[in-house]
Amino acid sequence: MMKVEIWSDYACPFCYIGKRNFENAVGDDNSIEVVYHSYELDPTAPLELRGNMSEMLAEKYNVSVAEADKMNANVINMAKSVGLNYDFDSIKPTNTLKMHRLSHLARELGVEQQLNEIAFDAYFTKGAYLNDNATLIGFAQAVGIAPEQAEAVLNSDAYTKSVRADQQAAKDLGITGVPYFLFNEKYAVSGAQPIEQFKAAIAQIKAKEEQPVKLVPDAADCADDSCQI
Repeated sequence: MMKVEIWSDYACPFCYIGKRNFENAVGDDNSIEVVYHSYELDPTAPLELRGNMSEMLAEKYNVSVAEADKMNANVINMAKSVGLNYDFDSIKPTNTLKMHRLSHLARELGVEQQLNEIAFDAYFTKGAYLNDNATLIGFAQAVGIAPEQAEAVLNSDAYTKSVRADQQAAKDLGITGVPYFLFNEKYAVSGAQPIEQFKAAIAQIKAKEEQPVKLVPDAADCADDSCQI
């Protein structure tokens, strides 16, 4: 069994693309267990951010709005290549802590992957506001979570410690960007890699893990108790 841990944020367009590419690479391989972890690109983000995506990007990277438009167009085309139809004009940027907290409830109930797909799709293609309780309760109901159970989480600080624990784990691993894929707690793949890259990584890791255990690791293989492809 291979375990893959994925750190991502609902506000990250590359996270949805990376998620889709990874899933397409895995296919129907039931030997791979996937665990999602929370990562906020901006934990201090307000509930409502001013400006559209291009204006926010221009301010963040100190470029013109026209340059930001081109950057966003490239992301939209990248998403289209894997069957995702991003609508940047409808996106409602917001703080994602509430959505992350709900995802931890879903994790406990075994429906986190289904909830994540709904949330990413709603945010990037349908203009959903991820700080609207009714919207998030609708997500929860769609994956079989009782509305009163979801509402209780959303109206409290439930699972905040769990979100922070995920973020601390990311910090301990030196993760500074998402998506980030950690295989068997040893091998890392970062970014929205193409499907073939994920397939190659999975194949290499499986081959490596099936080798006889070495009493003394090769210096080229490992450093600081972690390995990368």
